[in-house]
Formats: sequence, structure tokens, C-alpha cells
Amino acid sequence: MAIAWSAKASSVEALSLSPPMSPPVVLTQDELKKIAAYKAVEFVESGMVLGLGTGSTAKHAVDRIGELLRQGKLNNIIGIPTSKKTQEQALSLGIPLSDLDSHPTVDLAIDGADEVDPHLNLVKGRGGSLLREKMVEGACKKFVVIVDESKLVKYLGGSGLAMPVEVVPFCWKFTARKLQNLFEDSGCVAKLRNDCKGEPFVTDNGNYVVDLYLKKDIGDLQVASDAILRIAGVVEHGMFLDMATTVIVAGELGITIKNK
Repeated sequence: MAIAWSAKASSVEALSLSPPMSPPVVLTQDELKKIAAYKAVEFVESGMVLGLGTGSTAKHAVDRIGELLRQGKLNNIIGIPTSKKTQEQALSLGIPLSDLDSHPTVDLAIDGADEVDPHLNLVKGRGGSLLREKMVEGACKKFVVIVDESKLVKYLGGSGLAMPVEVVPFCWKFTARKLQNLFEDSGCVAKLRNDCKGEPFVTDNGNYVVDLYLKKDIGDLQVASDAILRIAGVVEHGMFLDMATTVIVAGELGITIKNK
């Protein structure tokens, strides 16, 4: 799949994964994620307060940060995890941790995304950590997003996969109907997310997640964002608008870096 970005790109850097004339290398999706994650960690400097993302791609970045700390190539790092799972991973790697109460300004956050549109707007939260991710990544000076090229979409919701909304458990069906009706013209179907046991998935904050499945573009994203947040019972949604400063995409042809 070719990587295409908006003509508005301020700077794009393409990096080859293989030397010229070398045989083509077929990489798995996880290998592509790892390549993007390692490239993102190159932005990390000693003394930084880091937002540590959640999910399969961000896990590679956290592993790499822990490795560089052990090697002495990084020091005086403070991590702020975006989920309990990331917190456990970071602690196992010896990464010192804190929170936004103690460090309200974050130097750099690294995280994955479920979708990236041509303007670097994101869908995040299919792992269920959207609220904490948005809090931490909204407090950072630089937000580096790492994805493989399968996450590129023409518009948010364009993958046909879930656009998550975190809601309070109280009368969640009422809230889900409101969300579905809000995007009725886009063919929206709202479904409660369940865990592996068939029970409602519960976030680290004790809330539920209603996943929105869209058949069409929802139009002005800021208008949509405001409308979602005005619904009583909604805690936060998974659209991360105008937040990413750099997106690193690993694909078959190499790495593409897009800066805001």
C-alpha cells in the first residue's frame, strides 16, 4: 500500500528500510510497528518527562526506553504511563514513574494510533485507554505517533473499525442511543464493548466504552467532537484532533515521517 499524505505537509522525510539493490524484505505488521517505535525513541533525551503510551506499538517504544536506560544511554527519565498495563510494563523495566499532578508539563509523549488522517488527526482508544492517553498527550510539548501504514485513512472512521467513546455505566444504553442518533446520517451503529468473557469492558477509570462504527465521513471533526462531549454521560471520545506533532509511519517502502 502506498503512503499518501496531504499536500499541506510541512515536512516529510522518507527513510529506506533496506540498502539500495538489496532483495525485498517482507516484514510483519509487528516488525513494522517495532521499526516505527524505535525511530520515535530517537526523539527521547536524558532528563525528559515522557508520556508512555498504551498498546502493541507503544509497548515496543517503552521496551526500547527501558533498554536504553539499562545501557546508560539515557538517564534521569521520568515516565507518565497512560494505563495500568503500561505502568506495570514500565515498572518491570525499571523506568521511574510519576503523574500529571507532580509533572503537569510533559516534554514528549510516544504512542500508537488506530487511525491517522491526512491532517494528522487520530482515532485512538481501541485498547480502552483513551481518557488517560488524552490527558497525558494533551499536556505534552511534543506528541510523536507511531503506526504502520495500515492505519492511514482518508477520513476518521474510514477504516470501518471502532471509534471509541468512554461513557459512565449509568444508563449507558441511553447514552449509546444518543451517540448513534447524533451520527445517523453517517450510518452510525453504536455498540457496547465487551471483554473476553462477554461482560462489559471496564476502563481503568471504571467506565464503559461505546464503539461507534461509521459508514460515511462525519464532516467537521471539531463540530462532531463538541457535539459528542455535550451528551450527558459521555466522559471522552477517541478523536485526537490537532494533537500529534509528528507521525512516524513504517511501511513496505520504508519509514515516512510527517511533521505538523
